[in-house]
Parts: sequence; C-alpha cells; structure tokens
Amino acid sequence: FHGNPRSGQWELVGPRPPLAAMFADGTAPGAAVESLWRSARSARCEAKSCQTGTISTAEAAVQSQTSRDASVQTDQSKDAVQDFQQEVQVDYSSLLSFLQRVEDAVIRELNKNWRSRAFDGFEVNWTDQNETVLCLHTLSYPEAQDQNLQVTSVSWNATGSVVACSYGRLDAGNWSTAKSYVCTWNLDRRGLNPQRPDLVVDVPSSVMSLAFHPSQPSLIAGGLFSGELVVWDTSRTEDPVIWRTGMTDDTHTDPVYQVNWLPDAKHRNLCRLLSVSTDGKILVWREERDGRLALAEGFAMVAQQIPRSAQLRKFAWGEAAVGVTSLSFSHFDPRVFVVGVEGGYSLKCSTAAETLALPRTGSSVPLRAPADFAFSPHGGPVYSVSCSPFHRQVLNLFLSCGTDGQVHLHSMLQPHPLLSLQLSKKYLFCVRWSPVRPLVFAAASGEGNCNNCFCFSGEVHLFDFGKSSQKPALSIQQAADESPVYCLEFNARQTRLLAAGDATGTVRVWQLSSDFTEQGPREMNHLEQLASEITD
Repeated sequence: FHGNPRSGQWELVGPRPPLAAMFADGTAPGAAVESLWRSARSARCEAKSCQTGTISTAEAAVQSQTSRDASVQTDQSKDAVQDFQQEVQVDYSSLLSFLQRVEDAVIRELNKNWRSRAFDGFEVNWTDQNETVLCLHTLSYPEAQDQNLQVTSVSWNATGSVVACSYGRLDAGNWSTAKSYVCTWNLDRRGLNPQRPDLVVDVPSSVMSLAFHPSQPSLIAGGLFSGELVVWDTSRTEDPVIWRTGMTDDTHTDPVYQVNWLPDAKHRNLCRLLSVSTDGKILVWREERDGRLALAEGFAMVAQQIPRSAQLRKFAWGEAAVGVTSLSFSHFDPRVFVVGVEGGYSLKCSTAAETLALPRTGSSVPLRAPADFAFSPHGGPVYSVSCSPFHRQVLNLFLSCGTDGQVHLHSMLQPHPLLSLQLSKKYLFCVRWSPVRPLVFAAASGEGNCNNCFCFSGEVHLFDFGKSSQKPALSIQQAADESPVYCLEFNARQTRLLAAGDATGTVRVWQLSSDFTEQGPREMNHLEQLASEITD
C-alpha cells in the first residue's frame, strides 16, 4: 500500500519491478478506504435543551376590602342653632369689669408663688414607689483578690453607666511597690460579667484614689501610694496612660488619698487636677502636651499657720506639716473648701489665700497657707468630708467622719458641730451627701449595729433627717465578715445607684428605694429648721 494517512487515501501496488522498469510510465487501479472517526463522533452528538418546560402560574386575590359609609352626625335644627348661639353670648363689658376688679389680687398671688421656695428641687417622678434596697451587682477582679488587695476608691463616669474601682492597701505596711489595678465595668453592657472587668489597667503602685473626669467619660485620674498622679484614657486599651506627674521635686512624698477635677478659671472647657496627700500639700496640676502633669499652684498645711479658735483653747498646734486626708469644695463659693486632717480637725480653707506657707520648700511654685478657720475635732483622724450640694449660703453645711466612729454635721459659720452621731465603735471611712435629697447622706463603716448590739461586719448606713436625726433609716450589710467598707459614691446621673467598695476586694452596686431618691416638698426648709433647732 502506498498513500497519505492524514487524507485516508491509499493505493495498492504490485511487486517491485526491475530497476529499469521502475522509471517507466504506468497506471494501476486504486482502492479508497474512507475514515469512519468523524462520522462516528458526529453520530454520538445529540441536541439537548437546558430550558425547562413552561411554568404554570396562577393569580389569586387574598386582599378583601369592604367599605360602608355611615353618618353619625345628626343635623341640627334651626331652633337648636339659635339656642346654642344664645348660650355662648358673652357680656364683655361685665367680664372686663370683673378682670379689672381682681387684677391686683391675682398679680399679688402670682408674685407670691413665684418667690416661694416650697417646691425647690422637687421633681415629679411617675415611677412606682419602692421601699426596698436591692444589690444589683457584685463586682470583683479575682486576680486582685488573690493578692489580698482591697478596694480603695470607687467612681462613676460622666454618663453614670460605668463604675471604676482602684485596688491597693489601706492598712499598715509598705505597699508602694506592690502591683495593683484599676478596673471598670459598663453596667449597661449586655452580657456583663461581674468577675471580668471591661478594662483592667496594671499599675506598679497601689492606687489610693480615683476620680472620673466630670464631662469626658473615658478619662479617669488616680492618686498612687508613691505620691504620683496618673490620668488614663479608658478608650485606649493598649497604652491608656495619657498624663502623669512622674517623680519630681513637686511630686507628693506621701500617698495621694484624694484627687478632684477642678474647672479651669481661664479656660472654660478645660479642667485641672487637684491632689491631696498626708505630706500636708494640696497641689493643682495642669496638663502639658508632652504627657506631663506640671504643677500650676499649691497649698501647704502647716500647723503653726492654722488659726486657733477662741473656743478651742485646749488645743496646742505643733509646728509640723498637717497631713491632709480628704477635701470637699463648697457648692456655693468655688474658692472655699473644707479639708480633713490626721489631727482630727476639719479646716475651712480658701484658694484665694495669699500668705506663703512656712517653711519654704523646694517646690517649683510658691505654696500658700489656705486655712482660715478650725472646727471642733473628732476623737481621731478625719477620713472624709462632704459639703452639702443643696444648702443655701445661710448655713453652708458639711459632714465629716473619722476613726472615732462619729459623723459631725457642721455649719461653716461656727466651730462646734450642729450634730454628732455615733454610728460605730470602729472607724468610719467615708461619708457622702446625696446628690438628690437634701436630708439624706450615706456613711461607710467597719462594723454595723444589729439589734442594738454591735456586729463586726462592714455596713453602709443611709441617713434621712426627715425620719430621724439620731439613727440611720437603713443599714445595709456589705460584707459578711469583719471586713470594713472603705469607700462609697452616689451616682449623680442614675440617682438610684450607690456603689460601695470593701476590704474583700468587692464592689457592690445598690439600687436605692424611692424613699432615698425622691425629694419631697419643703425639704430645704426642713433642713434649715433642723439646723436652727439644734443651734438654739
């Protein structure tokens, strides 16, 4: 066979001829073999369609509508219209004469109501009355509790939804280098875990005091055992520290037991930071761009510069620095504040003081002596003071408490207390006036009074002068053992909440009953009357 395999054409040839015959012309019949590959492949191909058959559809009405007009207005007869028109006719001349006769009396009564203070601070509350106090949350940080750290301070943020606590030690011992924590919980967060704070800040020294910024919810300041001040931004989880004092010649040399945010007199939208320490100094700090807190002004409590009252002749002032433990500003004069000191006294002070403190220190700014009035002492150090946010300039009341277990109700106008309440045989660590009730305050103690016998367990005492001026309206057991309650704070935004921290490392959030949160009429007058009766 001879042919082309690609074309499928082949020829059959005979035996090879001799060499000479090979070059002769000749023709032989051929045989054609047709390829079947293409035809077989084509036969297997089928035309198919991917379109389904026609889809059956049907429409059905499911909305029905029925309407009917009906007249409900009766037609008035002409007589009825005339009677109605006659009924509404007014004798305007008589009305004018009447209004002119009563005008003076009405205006006199309106002016009298406008000047009345009978309902000062009273707000209508449409919620149901509730006489019970409930524990809404029991918050803790297990790692801090494992180290036997105590809750040293609590604070609510500007929205009232976040509570923060600091951990440290308030009892004896050098804890300046012990690690501690600042923890926050958002109580409005869904899925709140009471033992897992939303934020935990590790601090190299015990944190003794906390204060949230009054208008910026994420900023919180802390005073440390080492004497430093630190400001954290809780919205920054990686590195929350934004300002700090560092250890300089201006830094406190003793623990900082209280921090406060103060409005900046020169810049409306800014605040300065105030710190209080048992080294006798009250320092005001300003924020610098490089993350430092720089000293702006300061005061020093020196015993020999504190005025002595003629009614306190038995007290002999020393010449050492007076350790300051607490401070509260007047709500009526931003220059006036009260401090509690380790010597047992409460002192009225002024930021307008000009006298320099003695002796001169190595501070970068001159320190001034602010004290201008001394009140009768407690039987031991004063741990907390709280100025009334309600009372008028007439008396300017404040509360103080200390290691003698007493709460003193004071007027800034006289040295002796208006009232002394013996709440405990042990220490009272904190006292706070209610932000919504002029007659209510709370105190934190290291023991409670159960059926007239003292049981050693930390309690929160709620006083209502409208019910009694001698005993608490309610005492809430915070801790089951002998652990004292060290700190407490009312919530100024969500006014039914009260947070209290104790020595077990636990923060309890209490929901107060309406009895303690709803102001009744004439409460201000009641407080003035109570103070007047005691004074008389």
